Amino acid sequence: MDGAGVGGGGEAAWRKLSAEELENQYAPSRWVIRMGAEEALRTYKQIGIEATRKARDTCRSQLHVPYGDGDGEKMDFYFPDQASEALPFFVFFHGGYWQSGRLQGQWALWEESLRWMLTQPVLLFRGIYLCGHSAGAHLAAMVLLTNWTKHGVTPNLRGFFLVSGVYDLQPLVFTSQNAPLLMTLEDAQRNSPQWHLEVARAQPVDPACPVLVAVGQHDSPEFHRQSREFQQALCRGGWRASFEELRDVDHFEIIENLTQKDDALTQTSGAGDGAQGLWHARQVPYH
Repeated sequence: MDGAGVGGGGEAAWRKLSAEELENQYAPSRWVIRMGAEEALRTYKQIGIEATRKARDTCRSQLHVPYGDGDGEKMDFYFPDQASEALPFFVFFHGGYWQSGRLQGQWALWEESLRWMLTQPVLLFRGIYLCGHSAGAHLAAMVLLTNWTKHGVTPNLRGFFLVSGVYDLQPLVFTSQNAPLLMTLEDAQRNSPQWHLEVARAQPVDPACPVLVAVGQHDSPEFHRQSREFQQALCRGGWRASFEELRDVDHFEIIENLTQKDDALTQTSGAGDGAQGLWHARQVPYH
């Protein structure tokens, strides 16, 4: 594991870790202290199922709406009972380490879904807010760094919430998470938001659009490092980015708590204030 960091400016911190240490750092369930790893995964999945069921029981919804021709190119919409044309739209990208094996394709599909949303006259909203968790934060960050002018659209992106994410994919090449992905180091660099900031020099379409990079107190040190370094790179690149460590939560609690209206991240993101929302409900494995 010799070589330079994502920007080619020297040895990256993760390269000093052994293969065993890397595996441990990028296995979020191993860092949960409130319960065992397997129980944490079951709890996380069950909370997601229950939250989805509650949303479908209590909100107006449009489910499995296609935005492309592929089997997985569908999205679910949830609307508050008293929806108005002025409400913002909240989009959530779930995590799971891109287990479909189509890493580049996945964030391209999310770009396509946003372009599709912007062309629908029935979807009248006051801006789009994106929230991504874990690998979903990577997808949201890639959307953040997209050069939208080449797509011929100007999305009204009003805010990003990047939660416990991975922004430099290179360390994952040397973990079991890469088994279904088969990434090379070159693949990992090219698909890393950190690389797009430090090497490709991506520029903000709207410098005023706020970006919150958050991480849980009980996330692993590597998740902390990645979050801090990505927020710092955003600031250097001209983005309006802030960093927050949320106390007393782990990798799973930090997003489970979005179901609670009084949670700090819920209040910050507006996820609990009746905003129109999109939830991609497909469950994929965590480790």
